[in-house]
Amino acid sequence: MRSANNNYEKSIVVDGLTKKFGVFTAVNNISFDVQRGEIFGFLGPNGSGKSTTIRMLCGILEPSGGQASVLGLDVATQSEEIKRRIGYMSQKFSLYDDLTVVENLDFYGGIYGLKDARLAGRKNFVLEMVGLKGRENELAANLSTGWKQRLALGCAIIHEPEMVFLDEPTGGVDPISRRNFWEMLYHMAEAGITLFVTTHYMDEAEHCHRLGFIFQGDMIALGTPDQLKKEHMTGAIIEVSIDASQEALRAITSASGVSEAYFYGATIHAKVDSATDGEKVGEHLYNSGFKDFSIQEVEPSLEDVFVGLIEHKR
Repeated sequence: MRSANNNYEKSIVVDGLTKKFGVFTAVNNISFDVQRGEIFGFLGPNGSGKSTTIRMLCGILEPSGGQASVLGLDVATQSEEIKRRIGYMSQKFSLYDDLTVVENLDFYGGIYGLKDARLAGRKNFVLEMVGLKGRENELAANLSTGWKQRLALGCAIIHEPEMVFLDEPTGGVDPISRRNFWEMLYHMAEAGITLFVTTHYMDEAEHCHRLGFIFQGDMIALGTPDQLKKEHMTGAIIEVSIDASQEALRAITSASGVSEAYFYGATIHAKVDSATDGEKVGEHLYNSGFKDFSIQEVEPSLEDVFVGLIEHKR
């Protein structure tokens, strides 16, 4: 691994990274890299190894095997330097409710050694960027969830980190706040900051430059959203607009040509061998007593890819 400098080509390089807790393997020999200025989405169900991987990359957990570098620094031997040069934001936001907006920024700035003119300049920049100018003296406890999210991002970047880890940063936030938050992330990436994001929202994942899917500790897919759809989707996806009940789901699942079916918003998506199988599904539903429904072929979404990958591994 290279020593601390700014001449690294990739923000993250992971080679065979493994973490075991006794006989349990939480992360199993995964390898990937993240480019500078990239928004990298890290997806997987709860308990898949996402948080363990992040904790190793942030220098909090020591790997059991393999190697990884962050900003050209070895996670096993240069963890303290990594912590100084990255930002971290979690779904819980890690704010102090009994402090004001500016006091939270002062606190986190102080942790990273910011003082005087530099601290003042960074606070001004952050307040402008996250839209909290004029609300400096408001208690964090009185902010809405969306505004707390913005403040948490500000605290995570107060020290001008070269990359930021965001662990489920939009959980519990309304759709408009989520969209505004992602606009800020795009601006950060355009400025050359690398972003490593975990999310359960597939519409957000669509906007990442590249994605990694981890399941039961294994990296099962890696690529751009378009690459993942092309490489990991076979057959076709049909969307059934119907009263999305368990009875309807069972009927669709049992139809000829359907390999799997699942709720997708207010509809049901079914993976079929070919789009012509949609007619068979329609006939089966009609013969099963369902009369009010419509069926159309749709482009596969990342959620379709995600569900298919997990079902294939189970």
